[in-house]
Amino acid sequence: MTGILGKLGRALRTFGVSERGVATVEFVVVFPFFVGVFLSSYEVAIMNMRAVMMERAMDIAVREIRLAGGAEIEHDDVRQGICDAALLIPECTDTMKIELTRVDRDNWTTSIDPDPDCRDRLDEIKPPKNFQNGQQNDLMLIRICAVVDPIFPTFGVGRTIPKDRSGGYILLASSAFVNEPK
Repeated sequence: MTGILGKLGRALRTFGVSERGVATVEFVVVFPFFVGVFLSSYEVAIMNMRAVMMERAMDIAVREIRLAGGAEIEHDDVRQGICDAALLIPECTDTMKIELTRVDRDNWTTSIDPDPDCRDRLDEIKPPKNFQNGQQNDLMLIRICAVVDPIFPTFGVGRTIPKDRSGGYILLASSAFVNEPK
């Protein structure tokens, strides 16, 4: 009996003094943190690139609307133009809605709701709430809402950003402009 306990005691002392595997333990403790930082950085970079591309696409569409000088434009045509320019938004035409409304210059009011009109991907497609064509010299507000899935939805930033019921986060872009006279 003492022989077994003696061997066990020596093995435990050797194990406690041994430095083998120290780097492995540090790696196991630190590696998940660095992977989390890397993946979260990648997620934020993709989110920012999508937002910038959507802003740029909106600016291109606004220029075309502004220069049309009050001509009748359709929601689907504007959305298609934005989606053609916003390259990083997947399934753009299915996930994007556009609000366009005229601002009354007499009392500076608009009919845009403070809550954006975003596409609920779990419901059937509904027409936009607000899409009004303006006339020449009208002050207009445009707001674009797209729902996009995170790259890593269960890890890092992708886990913590607010999402809708379909698991996507909302990208918003808005601008104001004046329709040019013809």
